Amino acid sequence: MKLVFATHNKNKLKEVKALLPHHFEILSLTDIGCNEEIPETADTIEGNAILKANYVRDNYDLSCFADDTGLEVASLDGEPGVYSARYAGEDKSSEANIEKLLKNLDGKKDRSARFKTAIALTLNNSEVLFLGICEGEITAEKRGEGGFGYDPIFKPNGFDETFAEMKLTQKSEIGHRGKAMRQLIEYLRE
Repeated sequence: MKLVFATHNKNKLKEVKALLPHHFEILSLTDIGCNEEIPETADTIEGNAILKANYVRDNYDLSCFADDTGLEVASLDGEPGVYSARYAGEDKSSEANIEKLLKNLDGKKDRSARFKTAIALTLNNSEVLFLGICEGEITAEKRGEGGFGYDPIFKPNGFDETFAEMKLTQKSEIGHRGKAMRQLIEYLRE
């Protein structure tokens, strides 16, 4: 089965391909010649995932799944949330985003946070939404070399390591994207 994963992000693509059975052929936006930036104008993570999946279906007539992920920090009223990728500006710098988040948390006792991934699937004229959530906390400083985005400062509940210190297989098993992907895979198998 051929499916488009609406992303240009090579790290996300690698994570997703590792989770899917080999009989799924996953194409990226680059693979289908979609080089434009798909507008993410919704005010929710779920809304942005739906916008991206519908864009590929409507403009390329291909079955597609799209994700959007956000980090929601309790003591910052859910920030950065839907703005996670561009929290510190439109250049989408992970370093700048982490720096801004740590600065905004300075002096706050509650460092609880959660990663949320929404995956929207458009397939055979239907649209389905899957959600994965991973609860945790924000560390005081960056730890680890793996992962991407906020992974060096996010420590999932019940673990001593940040996502950036974990092996990809462990992160995929307990993480938000892995949880949402397993729901998607289960749906595709039915």
